[in-house]
Amino acid sequence: MPGVNCSASDCAFNDNGCNAYAVTIAKGGCATFISLDEKGGLGKVNSQVGACQLADCKFNKHLLCQADSVKVGADEKCLTFATA
Repeated sequence: MPGVNCSASDCAFNDNGCNAYAVTIAKGGCATFISLDEKGGLGKVNSQVGACQLADCKFNKHLLCQADSVKVGADEKCLTFATA
C-alpha cells in the first residue's frame, strides 16, 4: 500500500504528518479526515492508503491504490489522482 504525505494540518490525525495507520480516499477527499481539537492516531507511523473509492483514478485497482505514494492536500483532496 502506498504511503501518505498529508498537508491537511487541521485534521486531528495530522500532527506534523499523518498519524492514522490507514486512510480511505473517497470522492470528497480523504474520508479519514476529521476536524477536532484533540490530536489522534498512533504517533509516528507510516500511514498508508487502506482503500480507494475513486473508481475513475488510473491508480485504483480493485479499490486499492497502486501509486508509489499519495499526497493529500490541505483541502483533503487526493493530489495524486489521475483520470484513468
